[in-house]
Amino acid sequence: VRGGLAPPPAHQLLSHPSSNNEGYEIEPIRRENVASRRLWLGLKYWNSEPVIEKMELVSKPTRRIWMDVEGMKELVLGRQSGYVKGLTRTGECMYVSTDRGILEARECVERKIGGQLLCR
Repeated sequence: VRGGLAPPPAHQLLSHPSSNNEGYEIEPIRRENVASRRLWLGLKYWNSEPVIEKMELVSKPTRRIWMDVEGMKELVLGRQSGYVKGLTRTGECMYVSTDRGILEARECVERKIGGQLLCR
């Protein structure tokens, strides 16, 4: 694990405006300051190779793509649905924004929920 087994101390992740000054008090997240918060991601590696090799947007701000359950079932089975290619590579995932939150495409098919395709 390149970043270490434990996340950085809370003062380095949550203090505002400077994440490096321990003197600042941790500011709770509220509706007024949510846009100023930072997102910290930990990347997963296996045998010194990144687990996520490639990620691309499916829906874009100028072209949003919505899919019903039948279309999503085709994608999960590896077939093209509309102009979206199916999931064919091992471990490939597609994330969908639904009314129940962001779910993986296979989970949407199981729950019979459609939504907006986000990324793959």
